[in-house]
Amino acid sequence: MAAVATSSAVTRNAVVVLAVIATGATLSWMSDILTPLALAMFLAVMIDGFARVLEHRLPGISGRAALPLAVILSLAIFGGSAFFIAENATSFAGQLINYTPKLNRLIAQAAGLVGIHAPVSISTIASQLDPAKYFGIAAKGLQNFTSTASFVLVYAAFIIASRRTFERKMVALFRTREERQEAVAAFLRIRDGLEQYLWVQTITGLMIAVASFIAMMAVGLNDAAFWAFVIFVIAYIPVIGGFIAIVAPPLFALLQFETLWQAIVLFGVLNGVGVIVGNFIYPRMQGRSLNIDPVVVLLALAFWGAIWGVAGAFLSTPLTVMIMVILAQFEGTRWIAVLLSADGNPQQLKDARTGQSPDAAHLSRSQ
Repeated sequence: MAAVATSSAVTRNAVVVLAVIATGATLSWMSDILTPLALAMFLAVMIDGFARVLEHRLPGISGRAALPLAVILSLAIFGGSAFFIAENATSFAGQLINYTPKLNRLIAQAAGLVGIHAPVSISTIASQLDPAKYFGIAAKGLQNFTSTASFVLVYAAFIIASRRTFERKMVALFRTREERQEAVAAFLRIRDGLEQYLWVQTITGLMIAVASFIAMMAVGLNDAAFWAFVIFVIAYIPVIGGFIAIVAPPLFALLQFETLWQAIVLFGVLNGVGVIVGNFIYPRMQGRSLNIDPVVVLLALAFWGAIWGVAGAFLSTPLTVMIMVILAQFEGTRWIAVLLSADGNPQQLKDARTGQSPDAAHLSRSQ
């Protein structure tokens, strides 16, 4: 009997592994369809959570008025962000062109340190490239971005419009009261897990962006506000975002200034901010809310980035939270959810703001 049970467990685990591989291949194959849908779900969760914050924090705002207000404010924020990027990107690109001679000198100095006496300059590289080819690629990329953004907005609108039926649909799938309660609890864990991820990333991203802006203004770096905004946005990408935030501004300080101390000071300050937020503040907030192992965060970034590109990198952690909660509901896949979790209890997600689990908070609100 023990041999039969062991064989059954091995077979079950092998089937799970093969299912994961097949699912990954399918997600990669259908990325053009699924990526806008995943981004739309992410956006819908953002707006829905924003609406509940407005309802609870602003006096006189009813549940019916909170959602339209959240949609309007969200569109205003995203529209303002797009306008800010468009306004600053032109001047930023112009400054890059002006920095070309300085960049050529830095390349020559770096090449001399490694024994290369005739380094290739930026001008030589640009002259050997086919501008028409890369303009075409850029135009196609812009067209794809516009098309994807349109699909995301359409999907998000329909998801928000039908959001009140989600819990009813999940309840209708199960006949017993216990199964219904488990389904609703799983839905709440997924929803609150995504919202808590946004809360953690937004707060820590603002901390890093504000501290970086102060440091860049102190040394006189051009476009400090633009750099701070970029740092805030890329903070939603685990690991990679933090690396770019630490390295990119000092590199441009090397191009802007004739002396090195500005770049050295900027690198030291940004690295210090990254260490403090990344090693002390972020793990504490993440550990209380998402309950994901840090190694899993890295693996999720690599996996979702490989199959969905930049969108996958942005969504890697919330998608992993959702998968962990779903896998925890079934006995055959619970072991995977345990491995993904930080404390071995994938069922337990705590609110980073209150310290309560979503289920406890939901029950306390309903009583």
